[in-house]
Amino acid sequence: MLVYVLKRILLMVPTLLGVLLITFMVVQFVPGGPVEQYLAEAKAGAGVSAEGGGLAYRGAQGVDPKRIAQIKALYGFDKPAHERFLQMLGQFARFDLGKSFFQNKSVSQLIWEKLPVSISLGLWTFFISYLVAVPLGVAKAVRAGSRFDLLTTLLVLLGYAIPGFVLGVALLVVFGGQLQWFPLRGLTSSNWDELSWGARVVDYLWHIVLPVSAMVLGSFAVTAMLTKNAFLEEIRKQYVVTARAKGLSERQVLWKHVFRNALIPIITGFPAAFIGAFFTGSLLIETLFSLDGLGLLSYESVIRRDYPVVLGTLYFFTLIGLVTKLISDLSYLWVDPRVRFD
Repeated sequence: MLVYVLKRILLMVPTLLGVLLITFMVVQFVPGGPVEQYLAEAKAGAGVSAEGGGLAYRGAQGVDPKRIAQIKALYGFDKPAHERFLQMLGQFARFDLGKSFFQNKSVSQLIWEKLPVSISLGLWTFFISYLVAVPLGVAKAVRAGSRFDLLTTLLVLLGYAIPGFVLGVALLVVFGGQLQWFPLRGLTSSNWDELSWGARVVDYLWHIVLPVSAMVLGSFAVTAMLTKNAFLEEIRKQYVVTARAKGLSERQVLWKHVFRNALIPIITGFPAAFIGAFFTGSLLIETLFSLDGLGLLSYESVIRRDYPVVLGTLYFFTLIGLVTKLISDLSYLWVDPRVRFD
């Protein structure tokens, strides 16, 4: 077991290096880098184009070469690409994610500031999805082939087929615009600091209803269908027939014997789903509802060519993803002691 864990940890290193190398090559050598943007702003919109991500310029007439050299040094482009990459790896090895080019803050500070919004969306989406999906999947398996099963399958697949941002727009128009039941933006009201503790809780829940609803509708579909199929597979096995023959009630058979075995593929997916709810699928929702979270931070950093933020957040997300995948695999041992990685 320990050998398996050590192997997986060692395999994380080349995976991280590969992801960072490919991303570094893509973002560093595309036109419109931070140096070019600075020059364009300095020349009041005059055309400045470049080759090699800001290393060689064309059309920079009127700009002092010394000034260009100073700007390159400011952003670190005075060094060769391989030196910049090795320097970045050294920083990441010390968990130093660098400093943003444009926001005058460290990447770690930016992630910490945006994390509460993503945690809010992720936690509510994760818990509501599983609290709805698992009981619904069990009910569908018990009533397989019934009108309830067919109707709920249709509704689940319909919800899964509707993109979250489309549903978000509909919710905003109907419940935020026409009916004005819920606010259109933000996680809190402007007078948040003046509210009492109880009023703050109500205000927060009032703001979170629409974005969470838009994210939940499609996310629980897969879990519900997976739960149903897992229960159907277990119900048909011999040990269920034996349990019924011993005189156990249907409730005891279902919840004492079938439930544990059927939830193995679902429970082992908990870590990945839990972490994934924080960092994936929320960009459009955050933009639509004006929520300043990690998804919006990553998108804006790509648009502005804020390379430290792009690479720092990618390193952070990739490292969390690899660790989560390892935890997901190890959870098989906790759920099913028969599993042996050796």
